[in-house]
Amino acid sequence: MSKLLSPNAGPASLLQRILQQGRYETVAMLRNGEQLILAIVLPLMALVGLAVTPLLDGLGASRVDIATPGILALCAMSTAFTGQGIATGFDRRYGVLRFLSTTPLGRGGLIAGKILAVLVVLFLQVVIVGTVAGMLGWHPRLDGWLPGMCVLVLGAAAFTALGLLVAGTVRPEATLAITNLLWILLGALGGIVVPAERLPPLTQDIVHFLPSGALGLALRDSFLSGAAPLSAVLTLLLWTVLAGAAAIRWFKWN
Repeated sequence: MSKLLSPNAGPASLLQRILQQGRYETVAMLRNGEQLILAIVLPLMALVGLAVTPLLDGLGASRVDIATPGILALCAMSTAFTGQGIATGFDRRYGVLRFLSTTPLGRGGLIAGKILAVLVVLFLQVVIVGTVAGMLGWHPRLDGWLPGMCVLVLGAAAFTALGLLVAGTVRPEATLAITNLLWILLGALGGIVVPAERLPPLTQDIVHFLPSGALGLALRDSFLSGAAPLSAVLTLLLWTVLAGAAAIRWFKWN
């Protein structure tokens, strides 16, 4: 501490600044009651509900084995898209983004800090959901963890890009409405929690092209068969690139 307070102490490195920003973003997310409900409570309620109801029966595996990967995908969408989108939208409204972008942290460091916070919260979600799912009888394939976690990070990247795109282009109130509405629609009908086979016929051919459907399918296949389908991975990559490019092009810092 004395070294940090010394007048001769040098400036913090970019990595240190990013870590500090990531820590601040993480604490802010975890202290927000609404965020915790969206990130933890609702996914756990959905997990228990799917595990005790017959909605997922007849899909070739136990209810909890099919439900848990979808719930993990829902967690990624909750944190990366809805949570980060709303937080960024209101930071933009109150001038926080404009202020931080002019500090030594810079715009790149600010975005890196937000991504770091998403990954930390997502790790906590995996631990909590995985523990509860294990208590309910979840038995994922051991060789499915590596592709599953890689796909989960890719999905978080896609939804973070989408969240930043929305937060940086519309008013905060609109961001709040859009992200919450899409969370409900994609969670219920986007193939993220409920497989396409259990959705209405009109939506079954569409969901695989959505980031929600691609992430849900990739995670279920990873934990059930040990490998993610290439088509779903490519879909997530495409959404990440397109949404990221659009956010870079149209994001407004004030």
